[in-house]
Amino acid sequence: MKSVLPLIIKTRNAAGSLQQLSNAQMQQALRSLSDEALRQADTLIKANQKDLSKQAPDNPKNDRLLLNEQRIKGIAASIKKVAKLPDPTGIILAKRTLPNGLQLQKVSTPLGVVGAIYESRPNVTFDIAALCLRSRNACVLKGSGDAEHTNRAAIAIIKKVLKQHAINPDAALLLPSDREVVQEMFTATRYIDVLIPRGSEGLISYVRKNSLVPVIETGAGVCHVYVEANADLKKALDIVVNAKVSRPSVCNAADAILVDKKIAKPFLNSLKPAFEKYGVEIFSDKEAYPLLNGYPYLRKARPEHFGMEFLSLKCAVKLVDDIDDALSHIAKYSTRHSEAIVSENKKACDRFVKEVDAAAVYTNASTRFTDGEEFGLGAEIGISTQKLHARGPFALEKLVTEKWIIRGNGQIR
Repeated sequence: MKSVLPLIIKTRNAAGSLQQLSNAQMQQALRSLSDEALRQADTLIKANQKDLSKQAPDNPKNDRLLLNEQRIKGIAASIKKVAKLPDPTGIILAKRTLPNGLQLQKVSTPLGVVGAIYESRPNVTFDIAALCLRSRNACVLKGSGDAEHTNRAAIAIIKKVLKQHAINPDAALLLPSDREVVQEMFTATRYIDVLIPRGSEGLISYVRKNSLVPVIETGAGVCHVYVEANADLKKALDIVVNAKVSRPSVCNAADAILVDKKIAKPFLNSLKPAFEKYGVEIFSDKEAYPLLNGYPYLRKARPEHFGMEFLSLKCAVKLVDDIDDALSHIAKYSTRHSEAIVSENKKACDRFVKEVDAAAVYTNASTRFTDGEEFGLGAEIGISTQKLHARGPFALEKLVTEKWIIRGNGQIR
């Protein structure tokens, strides 16, 4: 296929022009983008239906792929929230004057060109473009073939708004969905400053292993909820059900429930009718299996079910001896995304928070809150599970780096 490098170079050249825009101009452009997305809801939905028609009706990806009027309203509202957030660039982070008179400033500055490779979710096209524009970064987007029609409709809206506000439309680029395109992104080290994969563990691993462009991972979520011996069982039931069923196809949904043996019988007895209502398929370890007897969607867990991101109405259940056993299991199987404990024992909660290695650690709350919007950060590019530069919701505040500015008056060394 034809090389996309010339398109990427044009986006690189457009990145510099974003620095000339005033804060008010950028905010107004994003407000217009929000309004235009709402005006063209029918166009987006029709394009989305074309993508959905290519999928099997029972494909678990369909929930991620779906755009409807409610979700488009959510996208528009999210863009407006991003517009209201403070400009993260141009902030003086440190300043000092050296003995020789040199004046130093450390200032927050855009990354430059942000590349993103993502699967299914067409809302990501709007999210990343809005976040990048607000932080004065250009973006190179590579969506999957699953959402090709929807992504094309979205980028057309974005470019239309940029032109209306005299912003170079090359600042937002959607590459073809062909897989071969990613190889050019991997080697575009002069033109793409950072590459962010968002999707399955397979996609993330592939990008990490093959890209020469620095990668910030937005990791898969194998999330646990640990129901400790001192848990309020009603509270625990509400949290577990919400973490599993409220939106099972997303990365912050619970995949494994760890239950202390001391309260296993009463808790699992209450969990059975609650899960049955939603048709949750349970993969149970040997010790929990007899307590779940009679549950219509009960299966015996195999080793691979622990550490699996189900992305559907499926869940592993395991009994643990105590908090040590729970922490050991989480350390072995966690993807360091979101982990939760339900307990009225403050010492147990404090220990869990200190010892669990994850981007988000909860006490007595659902893992479903791990989200830039919920954290008050606006839209996000994804949830980073690594430790360098960004961890947790990768939102506007992390789309910058630092620049030293040194002002002199003829000093030489």
